Formats: sequence, structure tokens, C-alpha cells
Amino acid sequence: MSDDHRLTVRDLDVYYDQVHILQGVSFDVGAEPVAMVGRNGMGKTTLAKALVGLHPAGAGSVTFDGRELLGARPYKVVGAGIGYVPQGRRIWPALSTHEHLRMVGAKPGSRWTVDAVYDLFPRLAERRRVGASKLSGGEQQMLAIGRALLTNPRMLVMDEPSEGLAPSVVEQLVGTLRTLVDEGQRVFLIEQNLGFATEVGERVLVMVNGRIAADMGADELLADEEKQNLYLGVS
Repeated sequence: MSDDHRLTVRDLDVYYDQVHILQGVSFDVGAEPVAMVGRNGMGKTTLAKALVGLHPAGAGSVTFDGRELLGARPYKVVGAGIGYVPQGRRIWPALSTHEHLRMVGAKPGSRWTVDAVYDLFPRLAERRRVGASKLSGGEQQMLAIGRALLTNPRMLVMDEPSEGLAPSVVEQLVGTLRTLVDEGQRVFLIEQNLGFATEVGERVLVMVNGRIAADMGADELLADEEKQNLYLGVS
């Protein structure tokens, strides 16, 4: 995969009404998988929504492959090569597993097809005719990831994918994401679970009150209990 496929965020400001949520946020994501961590209410989900066009930004720049995406509609962002796995999974209860995947409409000859998603997640193949509301939390997360992969993204933006999942399922998810990264899939992971974030991301950004407070290697953060306590309230 070309090193041109880079997500670049510069001086991003985002507001909710008069509240200044994101304040001058700048970072890059290239071939190296990057995770962003932070406590609840720090602005992580707001950032994810701003990146994919679901929330307007007040100022700044978001480019991918050198193309400005700030202000673009979500379908334009997807078309530019960014796939999105939202917090809470956002599946449609009335649709079956297979209907969810079929509706994305992957192009023939693409890396990711419905059959390829079933190969990645055999459990979804077993549950293909089951209504999405009857899937377990882990199965719903597989479905949300599979749906995003069917857009054949060059960059995958994931918001809190481990939320509400059992530890055993989280470990399976780590393995899946590491496999995707090894295959060349670029990943920007937004997470509150430090262990999960550092198992997937090689570099970690820490968000505090709408700003990037630290940018360091995952191993460095794991080894520094003082910084964990300072930024995340854990030790």
C-alpha cells in the first residue's frame, strides 16, 4: 500500500452550539496503526464524527491522500477511501446479517466482498439469516466492521469497537484487527480501553479536554504508570 494514503488533521476546531469541544487538534495517521485514548467526555467521538462528515467543524483541515475532506458529505468521505465503524455499532434491527452486507454493494473484483467478510468472520456466515437485533454484541461488532470493509477503505476509522464486549470477544477482535493491519489495512482506532488500544495501535494519541495532550509509542505509554494516571486516571 502506498505511503500516500495518509490522514492529516490540522488545527481542527469543533463546536456544539457555543461549547468549544475540539481545540486545535492536529495529527497524522499513515501506515502505522494509531490509537487515540482518553477519558469519557474528552471529545474522541466528536473527532470521529468530524472526520467522516457527520458533524461540522468550525475551522481546520482534514485531508486524505492530499484531498481536503472537511465539510464533505459522509458518502464523499467514504468514496475518498475512509471507512467508518461507529460507536454503538448502529445496525438496523429489522435487517438480517446478510441484508446488511448486501446493501453496501461492493464492486465486483474488490478485495472486500460479502464472501470475503464471511471468510474473515465465519460466525457471521453461520448467522447470515438472523435478524441483527438477535445477534450478540460481538456478532454485531463483526457486522459493523464487515459493513465498513465492504466500502473497501484505504483507512478504517473505528470508534470504541470494544465497548460492551466480553474480554474473550475483545481478544478475538484484537487478533482480527492485527490480521487486517498485517495485510496492509490502515487503521485509526479511538478507544477508552487502554489495553485494547495498545494491542492494536503502535502509536497512541491521548486526548484531554479536546486537545492532543500526548503522542507516543504504545509501549512507552504502557510502561509509564505516571502518565497513565495523569491522562487516563488509571495505574
